Amino acid sequence: MTTLSARHPFYQRWTAGTLRIDELREYAAQYRSIERSQPRWLAGIAAALEPGSARDSVQRVLDDEVGDDSSHADLFDRFASSIGAPESVPPSVATSALLRTVDALVDESPVAGLGGLLAYELQSSAVSKEKALGLRRHFKLDGDATAFWDTHAELDRRHCAWLQDAVAASGMSEERAVTAAGAAASAWWAFLDEREAASA
Repeated sequence: MTTLSARHPFYQRWTAGTLRIDELREYAAQYRSIERSQPRWLAGIAAALEPGSARDSVQRVLDDEVGDDSSHADLFDRFASSIGAPESVPPSVATSALLRTVDALVDESPVAGLGGLLAYELQSSAVSKEKALGLRRHFKLDGDATAFWDTHAELDRRHCAWLQDAVAASGMSEERAVTAAGAAASAWWAFLDEREAASA
């Protein structure tokens, strides 16, 4: 189960330092609604699972996501604020399609929902590390501006493992998780395509 968003030209330009600050702001404005949906998706999957190890694994990820001191959405808002990203921006066409895709997978079944989230989690740790590095190197940002990406670079290795454990423990079709991940990955790629097209 692999995804290829790290190879997208938008992320390659981020790490190469050729991304403009206005592009980064628009990306953050759109990404905010995706990040705010993560707890809802995880809670929906957990609620649909029987008590046991699969649900416990998903709950661990949700507990990390909402945090005791600061949620991941809060961390993302700090990043967005630090670069001057606009607030309360309506989801674009591709952002809306991505949200609908993962919503539908979560509503379909826990294993489809898990596959949809794994499309993100499988690559998040490595991509987040590169994003943080790019922000420091090319935009001279740190602290609150990189905390979201630094956190994901560390946590998402175990989040990925926990969600994969949940798929295995659920007793449901791993094949469905793979096809669901593919559908979500395609929606993520389209989201990045839209960001790239907007930069032209």
